[in-house]
Amino acid sequence: MARSPNEGSWASSPGRRRNMQANRSQDTQPELAVRRRLHGEGLRYRIAVAPVPGLRRRADIVFTRARIAVFIDGCFWHGCPAHGRQSFKRNVDYWRTKIAMNVARDRETNSRLKSEGWTVLRYWEHEDADLVARDIVRIVRQAQLRPTKGPRSSLTRGLGMYPQPDRDLESD
Repeated sequence: MARSPNEGSWASSPGRRRNMQANRSQDTQPELAVRRRLHGEGLRYRIAVAPVPGLRRRADIVFTRARIAVFIDGCFWHGCPAHGRQSFKRNVDYWRTKIAMNVARDRETNSRLKSEGWTVLRYWEHEDADLVARDIVRIVRQAQLRPTKGPRSSLTRGLGMYPQPDRDLESD
């Protein structure tokens, strides 16, 4: 017996399912804009890798030697207070739960990376790429000046232009 394309799907319609499947998980326009600027500043990095072995989450940009993981979070998917959806027309329970779980996973990722000695930087997709890149360059260059032995400090932060009180975990 053939199964319809939408049967058992979380999507409200086949068109919505196609839309959602077309969303990129990496190489988004905001990521590419920041990466171009970082590369132009002479920084080299890895993309879409898990900073810690066994962590089933990938950072968008990773500076392995400096132990810095950068996430460029989408406003919709990660519950941006300025641009995230507050109400939904369909599948209301699904979307509220989905976004709440994403935010909780982000917090858990921050905590796990911080406990492993990583610096976690999170930015919203709507933040200005020049400002984001400038912030990352400054932090990476500071980290490169640190001695290579001994414990590393870690922080979780954004630019501060767009406060992220629910997302900042114990900023140093």
